[in-house]
Amino acid sequence: MIISRGRSYIFVHIPKTGGTSMALALEGRAMKDDVMLGDTPKARNRRRRIKAQASSGRLWKHSTLADIDGLVSAEEIAGMFTFTMVRNPWDRMVSYYHWLREQAFDHPAVRLAKSLPFEGFLCDPSSQEGQRSWPAARYMTDVTGTERCSAYIRLEHFKTDAAPLFDHLGFELALPHENQSSRFESYQSYYTPK
Repeated sequence: MIISRGRSYIFVHIPKTGGTSMALALEGRAMKDDVMLGDTPKARNRRRRIKAQASSGRLWKHSTLADIDGLVSAEEIAGMFTFTMVRNPWDRMVSYYHWLREQAFDHPAVRLAKSLPFEGFLCDPSSQEGQRSWPAARYMTDVTGTERCSAYIRLEHFKTDAAPLFDHLGFELALPHENQSSRFESYQSYYTPK
C-alpha cells in the first residue's frame, strides 16, 4: 500500500494481482512524505515512520482502506484518488497456488497447496471460501462501509485501465514484471472442463 498525500492518491495492494510491480513503479516517482507499507526497498526504509501510528487494522502490504483509519481519515480517503490492481480470477488462482507452494511458513493454505494438485486445491472448500470472502471491493471499503475506488486496474488491460491514474498523476508508469511465481505460462492449461 502507498499513501501519497502529496499526489493525493492511495494505492491498495490486493495479493497476487501485480501489486508489487505497481508499488515498485510508484516508488520510482515517490515523494519524500509518501507512506509505504510493504516489503519493497523504499517501504522497508520508511517503516519506522508509521511504527507509533494508531490504526483500526493491521498496517501492512495488503492493508484495506478500513485498516488505515487512524493513519488516514475517511474524509481524507474520500478526497483522494484510490485505486488497486485486479487480475483475471482464473489466472490469479494459479499464481496464488504456485506462490503458496514456494512458501516455508506454517499456514493452512500453504499446507493445502503443498499437499494437493491444483485441481484439488481449487475445489477445496477452504480455498473457495478464502477467495469468496475477500473480493476486491472489500479491500476498497473504508471504515464507514463505503466502497471508495477511483480505478480498478486490470493487470491484463493495464495501459487502458490505468489511463485515469496517469491523468491524475500527470505522468505514465511502466509496469515491471516482479514477484513472478514458477508456473506454466498460460493459466488455461491448469483448468479442465469440470
